[in-house]
Amino acid sequence: MVGIKLKDFQYNCVDELMRNVIFGDKVQTIIDAPTGSGKTIILLEFIDEFLKEHPNTVFIWLTPGQGELEEQSQDKMIKYLPGRNSKNVQDVLINGFENGDTVFINWEKVTKKGSIALKEAERKNLKERIIEAKNSGITFLVIVDEEHRNDTDKANAIINEIDPQRIIRVSATPKGKNIANIIKIPEIDVINSGLITRAIYINEDIDNNSKIDNEVEFLVDLALKKRNQIRETCIKRNVVYNPLVIIQFPSMFEKLIKRVEDYLNKNDITYENGSLAKWMSDKKENIENIRENMSPVKFLLFKQAINTGWDCPRAKILIKLRENMNEPFEIQTLGRIRRMPEGKHYNEILLDNCYLYTFDEKYKKEVKASYSDSSEVKLLTLKKEFYDFKMIKEYKDNEANRFGNRESAKVIYQFFVDKYKLNKKKSENKTILENNSFTFNPDIISKVAKGKQIEIENMELERIDIRTTVNTHSHGLDLRHSIGVISSKAGMRYEIGRQILERLFMLNPRNLFQKILTLSKKEFYAFVINNEEKLKDDFREAVSQNNEQLNLQINTMREEEFKFPTIDTIRYDADAKLQNFYNKNIYNGYLSSAKHSTCEGLFESYCEKSDFVKWWYKNGESSQQYFSLIYADTLNKTWSFYPDFIIKDINNDIWIIETKGGEDRSGNSKNIDMKVASKYTALCRYALKHNIKYGFIREIGTDLFITQAKDYIEDMHDSSWQSLENVFKK
Repeated sequence: MVGIKLKDFQYNCVDELMRNVIFGDKVQTIIDAPTGSGKTIILLEFIDEFLKEHPNTVFIWLTPGQGELEEQSQDKMIKYLPGRNSKNVQDVLINGFENGDTVFINWEKVTKKGSIALKEAERKNLKERIIEAKNSGITFLVIVDEEHRNDTDKANAIINEIDPQRIIRVSATPKGKNIANIIKIPEIDVINSGLITRAIYINEDIDNNSKIDNEVEFLVDLALKKRNQIRETCIKRNVVYNPLVIIQFPSMFEKLIKRVEDYLNKNDITYENGSLAKWMSDKKENIENIRENMSPVKFLLFKQAINTGWDCPRAKILIKLRENMNEPFEIQTLGRIRRMPEGKHYNEILLDNCYLYTFDEKYKKEVKASYSDSSEVKLLTLKKEFYDFKMIKEYKDNEANRFGNRESAKVIYQFFVDKYKLNKKKSENKTILENNSFTFNPDIISKVAKGKQIEIENMELERIDIRTTVNTHSHGLDLRHSIGVISSKAGMRYEIGRQILERLFMLNPRNLFQKILTLSKKEFYAFVINNEEKLKDDFREAVSQNNEQLNLQINTMREEEFKFPTIDTIRYDADAKLQNFYNKNIYNGYLSSAKHSTCEGLFESYCEKSDFVKWWYKNGESSQQYFSLIYADTLNKTWSFYPDFIIKDINNDIWIIETKGGEDRSGNSKNIDMKVASKYTALCRYALKHNIKYGFIREIGTDLFITQAKDYIEDMHDSSWQSLENVFKK
């Protein structure tokens, strides 16, 4: 390949890919490779070698929509394989496919409404060009770049239309490994080759219990200092690159961007002097030559737009801001700072590593999750004999009556008083709550990751505390987020949740009735933010106390006919060794590896084997197409409840079954649903009204137990819990 000398692991990958595509027993091959391992170069070398032996082949190179990845990949092919044919979708629509073509297609652009590639027009559309090529003897191979982002019905529809002989999927976080040949490039091989940094240093130079006044300025100062150290070392070592700091923002929060811009401007980093750049979906500035090693740009501001496929090896430092604390930390984002600018190490700590600064408390969990999720989606079709099945389902009346703010505050106040044995002396209440693990630190406490991370899959990081002085202006978004989390778990609007929290915990001389604490404004900010998890759980528990519902008024809900959806989907474990079909399920092709809780899985297996069960249906969640019941919480708010299963037995009786976490062998409950009693009451009410059978099922080990009593009892040693086997034999 022109101007490129492949690393040993890259040559080995190309050789193995050739063997799998030519001789492999599976249609698909997955290249499981770390970001920065040169996946594009590997694929180009493979294309060049494959076409030497199979010239009547066309490669379709599919990419997702963000980052103009298809253009970047095509530019690399033009640069490194100038003798090979590269095309985009417009070229194909005009001239068709030819032997030896590699066609780069952004599938999101092709499948969007109004795309010329799919329109019926005078010139041929993509489907017609594919048929034309196959009739002329052309064989198709598909490359799915960033395959974890192409796992959609639309992307798969294009692949099905092409009907390729082989499919090659490439990703740093692949899925569906059981249905493909796997080529795994070990991260340590890429590190040792010099293509990526030796390690990632997370929050270096931040000490445990550090006290800061402004989180954003603190992180920017650390990054600026580190950038200057790297640049000075480059000059001393005659290394020719200008290190880049990239700052990742949440999707929204324009005010935060302005704050960072203003602070950088104070440090003489501006758009005007060329040292600051911006890459947003709606605005780009100073990015024309940003990838060049000696570009003058020192800081780049971006959101999510450059997570995929963006290649700038001089990027050495990442600041990830956490203002909304909800967005996942994608592993591809880390890849933006792991590349070495000259494809080699310098035996210098500052130059051979990269640096992440973030107060994102979810960092470690989210990065690990990106490796562990092996689930895929399967489309299911309803068996024809179930088309006419009907039941009555309930759904919420959005205009249903509920308690007002004052009544809701009373309910939650009484819950705190009863649970924590509080009294009217606010100073004593503070001591009581402290003894129950509430935090009253005047600063905002963040637990953040710190350490040195070599292989991302095997990271072990410590957690340190960061203390930030409360600022009611800059911490307004943090407070809003915390109140939003607390309110949503209790089914309240944000405004209501805030009013209740202020009524119960914040000093207001005009409102001293039913107060638990009298905190100042700054103390209130710190209390709510630091105790978000405990307050969330308590608010949820407060509204989850069982509300007697046998006389629930009909005007708080509506009823309509329920029929099984003719098409549905399941998420299943693509890496499961056994992929059996459950034939008693009402859908064709329902897999035994469907993602579910322990109890759900045990019950599905039981239904499949039981002579008592004729057929069974696994209900979905949170959609109007599924079967739902209605229950009320302590605040008189109505909620939708989606029981897990509908089954029919050999006596032609219909059962509605809900599964919950059971007990371990020591008798400890694994049920985490605080509203279980309210849901049980709702199911009893529905079953009595419609003359059907019902039950809640839980497990101990692999044994299943069912309760059908009038009242729900959590203790599974109570006589109301009976062996499912005994009940289903009746």
